[in-house]
Amino acid sequence: MLTVESIHVAIGSVQVLRGLTLTVPQQSMVGLIGRNGAGKTTLLRTVMGHLPCTQGRIRFEGQDLASVPRHARAAMGIGYMPEDRGLVPELSVEENILVPLWATGMRDTRQRLDFVYGVLPELADMRARRALLLSGGQQKLVALARALGVGTRLLLLDEPFEGVAPALSMRLGEVIAGLRGGALSVLIAQSDLNHARKLVDSEVTIERGANAVVEAA
Repeated sequence: MLTVESIHVAIGSVQVLRGLTLTVPQQSMVGLIGRNGAGKTTLLRTVMGHLPCTQGRIRFEGQDLASVPRHARAAMGIGYMPEDRGLVPELSVEENILVPLWATGMRDTRQRLDFVYGVLPELADMRARRALLLSGGQQKLVALARALGVGTRLLLLDEPFEGVAPALSMRLGEVIAGLRGGALSVLIAQSDLNHARKLVDSEVTIERGANAVVEAA
């Protein structure tokens, strides 16, 4: 599904990723674990085309993403939930979910909304509420819903449990767990896997922008 091959990425003069490699197999959940500043967000932003690789390559379903412009990657079925949620405050819950669908020109928006509300029925009751009136945890749910709306093949989740009250954290875990066994592949970036260890099929640890070296016992 997703293959990251020895990529190097710099932000300005700072080299953030240094030969990172990972694979997200089809219909699997992979945890990307690392401290703050290790390069997790940089990797997800690179997959989405916000940052360029200086070396290495990223392939999605066999296609080299270097040839795919940033605006076209969501249209490939890749949904991205950023750590900061990235909602448009003045738009309603439903409008925030629809923004990437509109941007990609997806025609079956009603079908995707029905799917999202089926997974997150609590959002249907607040679909007309503006995002700025939601709690931080509720905004996380909307950000996940937006990623689910456009992400028909792959989900990239950046710190989905960070800064969320325990009840909503549990709810997020339930929703993500409910995706197991379906068509989606999922990459979850976390500082630790306390909330997600039971969800993932495999783990990749990142340190200073590279795969952590596993020491022999």
